[in-house]
Amino acid sequence: MALDVRSSAFEEGGAIPAHYTCEGLDISPPLTWSSVPNGTRSLALIVDDPDAPRGSFVHWVIYNLPPDTRRLQEGVANQRTLPSGALQGMNGAGSIGYTGPCPPNGTHHYFFKVYALDTELDLGAGATKEEVASAMEG
Repeated sequence: MALDVRSSAFEEGGAIPAHYTCEGLDISPPLTWSSVPNGTRSLALIVDDPDAPRGSFVHWVIYNLPPDTRRLQEGVANQRTLPSGALQGMNGAGSIGYTGPCPPNGTHHYFFKVYALDTELDLGAGATKEEVASAMEG
């Protein structure tokens, strides 16, 4: 079962407004999701751009979100631990939290993926996308 991830700031497949990019305030957009399966123990979010010149660029990593979380407000603070206890990981720019789109040229695609997990991840704050993906395996 796929989770239905949406933003009130832009349409699926549409352009991300400059407000959420390096040309604007560079803050995270509001997100909502539904269809979280029963038995979910935590959620994880990974946002990346597979069209980046040097391979996939990671824009945001959050993990150990409480299972009853169904949204993230606009402008989530770029801090290691969120008030909910969720942890933020390292983005492709080498910092914690969200970093907005800033493509050097052409059209890029951004994937906002929310994962429902049957466990909490045994990782500290600041993990990379690869570390989170490895911990989620299985």
